[in-house]
Formats: sequence, C-alpha cells, structure tokens
Amino acid sequence: MTYKKHMNINKGAAGLFILFSLLFFILLIRFIYLQATGTADGQMLAAEAEKRYKQQRVIEAKRGTIFDRNGEIIAEDTPSYTVVAVLDKTLTTDPKKPRHVVDPEMTAKKLAPLLKMKVSEVERILKKDAKQVEFGPKGRNISQQLKMKIEALHLPGIGFIRDTKRFYPNGTFASHVIGYAQKSDKEDGQTVGAMGIEKSLNDYLKEKDGYVTFKGDPQGLKLPNTKESIVRPDNGNDVYLTIDQKIQTFLEDAMNQVEKQYKPEKIIAIVADPKTGEILAMGSRPSFDPNKRNIQYYMNDAISYPYEPGSTMKIFTLAAAINEGVYNGNELYKSGAYKIGPNMIRDHNKVGWGTISFNEGVQRSSNVAFSILVREKLGEDRFLQYLHRFHFHQPTGIDLPGETIGNIVYRYPIEKVTTAFGQGTSVTPIQQIQAATAIANGGKMMKPYIVDRIVDPDTGKVVKQNKPKVVGQPITKETAAKVLDILETVVTSEKGTGRPYKIEGYRVAGKTGTAQIPSPNGGYLTGYNNYIFSFLGMAPKENPRLLMYVAVKRPKISYTETGAAPVSMIFNSVMKNSLQYLNIQPSLEMKRKLKSNKGIALSEYVGLTVEEATKRLQEKGLTPVFVGKGQRIEAQIPLAGEEVIARERIILKTDGQATMPDVTGWSLRDIMKLAQLLQLQPSMKGYGYAVTQNIPPGAKVNPRDYLIVELANPQQMDKRIAEIARQKEENKKQKDENKPLD
Repeated sequence: MTYKKHMNINKGAAGLFILFSLLFFILLIRFIYLQATGTADGQMLAAEAEKRYKQQRVIEAKRGTIFDRNGEIIAEDTPSYTVVAVLDKTLTTDPKKPRHVVDPEMTAKKLAPLLKMKVSEVERILKKDAKQVEFGPKGRNISQQLKMKIEALHLPGIGFIRDTKRFYPNGTFASHVIGYAQKSDKEDGQTVGAMGIEKSLNDYLKEKDGYVTFKGDPQGLKLPNTKESIVRPDNGNDVYLTIDQKIQTFLEDAMNQVEKQYKPEKIIAIVADPKTGEILAMGSRPSFDPNKRNIQYYMNDAISYPYEPGSTMKIFTLAAAINEGVYNGNELYKSGAYKIGPNMIRDHNKVGWGTISFNEGVQRSSNVAFSILVREKLGEDRFLQYLHRFHFHQPTGIDLPGETIGNIVYRYPIEKVTTAFGQGTSVTPIQQIQAATAIANGGKMMKPYIVDRIVDPDTGKVVKQNKPKVVGQPITKETAAKVLDILETVVTSEKGTGRPYKIEGYRVAGKTGTAQIPSPNGGYLTGYNNYIFSFLGMAPKENPRLLMYVAVKRPKISYTETGAAPVSMIFNSVMKNSLQYLNIQPSLEMKRKLKSNKGIALSEYVGLTVEEATKRLQEKGLTPVFVGKGQRIEAQIPLAGEEVIARERIILKTDGQATMPDVTGWSLRDIMKLAQLLQLQPSMKGYGYAVTQNIPPGAKVNPRDYLIVELANPQQMDKRIAEIARQKEENKKQKDENKPLD
C-alpha cells in the first residue's frame, strides 16, 4: 500500500519535471529567437523599447513682439490660463485633501462671478458625467490676475492649464494697421497672424517650439545615467514700427471724440514725417479691439479706400502750374462759372465772388480758378504728366497688406478739368500723403513706410532695415516753397476756407476738401452732410515736420455747422499735441506775435472825446467801435486794466442815444461784449461769425431790447451773405412788381 503510494508520487514528480522542462526549452528557444531577430510579432523590439521609455517635453518658443518706434510694446505673447474642473472622485486618495470638486453648488456660487457666468451655467458644467471639464470661452485665456483671484478661493478640484495668448496692451490702437493673431485650429496650436502687420509679417514673427528628449519611466521621471537631447526653441523676430505710441494715442482719442459726437460713416487719418516718409500714426473708424476681435470692418481705409478727394487735390494742381511758370497769383479772373462745351463748372457757393485774383481763388477754393489753370494755362496733357509725377497712377508700395490705387479718369474734356479740383478721379489717402511730402520736403517725394526694422531677439541681429527713400522730385525746391506760402494764406486769410485749422503758436499750411460721394443710382448724393470733408495740412510751415491728412465721411452735423467742425477737432488737437510732444517750438515770429497778442493792457477811455480815444486805441493796434452819435465816451468794454490782443474790438458808448453798429463778421465774443455794454438781451443762432442781425445798423437801441444774431462758420459766411443779399434783391423786386401804378 505504501509502495503504491510512493509510485504515484514519483510519477507525478516526473510529469511535473517533464512539463517544466518543456516550458523551459520553449522559453529558451523564444529567447534565442528574439535575440537573433530582434523582432516580436512583426514589431522591432528596440524601437518599441525606445518608444516606451523615451520621454519628450516641449520647450515653448515666443512669437515676436511688435514695438513702436520708441520700444513701447504694441503686441506681445503673455501667459494665459484655461480653468478646468476635475470631477473624477477616484483621484482623491485623502478625503482631507480632495482633488476633485466636492461641492458643485458652492463651487459654482464662488466661481461664476469671477468668470462672469451664471451660477446655474457653472453648476450644470460641474455636474456633467466626465472626468474633467472646461468652462467654455469665458474660462479660457484668463489673465494671471484672475488666476490668482480664483486660487485664493481654495476650491477643491479647480485647476489651470498654462498657455500663451496674443495681447494688445493698448486695446483699440492702430487696429487695422497692427491686425491680430490667434491660435491655429491645427494640432500644433501655433499662433498665426490673421490681419494687418500680424499677417503680412507672420513669417518673421512666427515661432517654432523646441523640445528636450530623455529616457524615463512610465511616470515621466528621468532614468539615472541617461543623456538629454535638446532642440532649442526658435523665437519669432521682433518688429519695430515707425508708429509713435504717443501720437497714435492723440489720434485715437480725437477720433473717439468725433465718432461719439458726430457719428460719421468713416474717419480716416494719417500723420507722417514728410522728411523721411515714416508713418507716425494711422487710424480709422469704425475700428476694433484686437483683444476682443469685435471687428465690423476689415479694410484699412487709409491705404485701401480710393475716393474722389475734393479740393485737397488742388494742392497738386497749384504746384504743377507754379512749377511750369504759368501761375500768376495777382492775375484776375471772373469767378462763379466756367463753361466747357455743354457742361458748366461752378464755384461751391454757386455765384462766385466777382472778379478776383488767382491767389484769392486758391484761398476761397474756387473750382473755376483751377479749371482755368488746367485748361488755359497749364494744358491738359501737361497736367496729366504731373499726375504721374506725383504717382497718382500707381501704389505707393507701403509695407502694409491690402493697398489699392485710385483711378485717373481722363478721357473727356470735362473729366480732365474736374480732376484739377478733385472730382471724377479717385485716389487713396496714402497716395495724397506721399504726394504731399514733395510740398513739405523741398520737392523731394518720399515713399511712405511703417516698418522700421525687424530684429532677431536672441542675437540682436537686424534681419531687415527700412530707410527713407526718395521716389521722385515732381517739383523744384523753389516751387515747394511758393506752394507752402500760398497754402498758409488758406489758413490765415479772412477769405480762406482753412481758417478753422489755425493752431496757436504755429504756422499751418494746408488745403480743405469737400468731396462729393457717388450715388448708387448715378450722379452724386445730395444733402447737407453727404460729403467726405477733409484737410491736408503741414506744420510748422517754415520747415514742416509733420504732415497730416484727416477725412470724415458723412458726419451728422447740424445746419449751423460745416464739415470743418469734426475734421478740425481731429487735426488741430493731434497736430498741436504732437508738435509740443516732439518739442517743436513755435518760430521766433510766432513767439513775437503771441507775446504781442497777450501784452496789451487796456487804458481808461471814459471821459475822452471820440477823436482822442480813436487815436490812442489805433496807436496800440486796437479797433475802436462806437455806439452812439455823441462826442464823449461814457462807458467801455473791456474795462480799463484788462489785457487784450492786437486788433481786438474795443466797444465804446458815447453820450446821447445809443445806436446799433453793423456786426457782420463779428465773433460771438465781440457780440456778447456789445450786449453787455448796451444791456441788450442776446439770442444766438448757430456758431462762428455774424451774418445777420435783427436790429439794423444805425438804429436806436434801448436797454432790454432783444438782439437776435445768426452766426455762420467761416467757410459758410460768404455763401450765407450772398444768399441773404439775393433774397433781399428778390424781395425788393417782388415789392416793386406789386407796387400800384400811378
């Protein structure tokens, strides 16, 4: 029995021995095979091991930064974060230190206000059947400051994924110039320029991430005694623009004010250095904030919007006539209308100003004057050559995407003449800026550019450098100086359309423009504000350092305003602030004028005779105005001891009955002085200078009488006065016709 039991044990042991021996030989054969071939199931074991143990970590590169001319940041990459919530309960190993969202209701109440979301919306996300969730657009691209606020709540399960975003610290700032960049939808998630400089220089700005590889365990920890392999990141190149952040800010602020007050369809403005062609500021409305990308309109109108410019084109017609020696400013011509075949060219006030000189015609912006210059003096073919000399037939080549050109319409006689005063032919604002550099720069025309240089941030090496480039000399230095002299009178003359563009302390030369807008149904739009109002000006006139073009399309101006109101609001503010910021001092002549304008102390004239008061006031360069027919002064405004400026009106009341003076052309300030002296009750209509008055000149006036005065902007004064004169003539004619016969 015992023997049989031992036999069974021996048989079992033998069977196990044979089984394990068989398995050993199978494994041995498998091992020899693997060693010999290096493959298993068709897979290379070395490659598979490398794949399993090789770890790679990304070293993030940075997209190039965009700077202004002074190194101020305009666009840069900044850290951003995405808020995430861990909902997987299994990740919590210590209940005292939970790693998942424990209380969705409480978490939602605290988190929602910071993300500017509804509590119910956040709570719904936190109750999803998922291991980890995000909070949509409002939980992405959050700032470091907001991240710190959320972390301070110590909410279990709330974490962050680090990323970068493109940040524009100035918000709405040359937005159509700079454009914007955003993360690509592709797997690499690279930032890509989508508009403006960000797009056109994307190949320079774009970055390429680096990485480090090493052997590690499944948890990502580096194995001992292993080497690292590093591919360095390639940061994008930095771009330095010619834009000046201060001047651009002046421009943005001024455009914001006009947009708010006048609600125009468009605003376009450019500030340039005429000596170099550098663009110091460029902006338009409507605009957008590139951080929000609330884009209404994608075109950069300063370079891509051709339109009929109106009378700013007269600058170049004038320059051509002077350069050819056919302009005589003192020569007289008959204004009002000029016939070309079946067509009639008319001045903007429809009736003209009688027989005047060509210099006055420039000041008044007479279409007839410029029609005569092209048709009778310069010649149409020669004028076309000058249009080409000023490069109105080709793009400027500015380093911005999307530039277009206008169209020189020059087939029929009427088109050749209307081109002289900016109608029919279309140009872009940047074409006008380029052409005007020749006027401000001694005849040399400079190519406009906005990218100063591109720099490798890692080495400091300049990859690309732009420099000032002369692209032509359409006129001589002497011609440019003469044009500037005449354009200054457009601003300074009492007859000039540019009077609203005077800047205290500086001599400004420039030309206004009122461009008609083509109608979709043919012809042009009609209506008081259906124009593009503009001004092309430069200062200081004696050596222009700044050149500026402003255009405002269809502003909502009242009937007592002109298109100069919104345009001058931008030009005057930006030009004066920029000149002062650049420390460009007024000329000695202007300083003397300013000093004399503020240095006249008024004496006491009460008790003097009219003759003696007149003599003393005129000796001081002041203008006496007497109300009354007496011979001795009873009262005066301003009072003795007050400071007045040269040529200021001094209102003097004589003894006896007071009489009403002719206030045509008076400023509101002078009218109020008169009302104060005579104790009248003033009522004003409009703004600017007086064109009508309810009390006739010479009529007797008494205290408490009503004085009703209509005011008009300087550009509209002549037109309004002509209308009043015509209406009086018609009333007189009608009265005579209705007069009964003897």
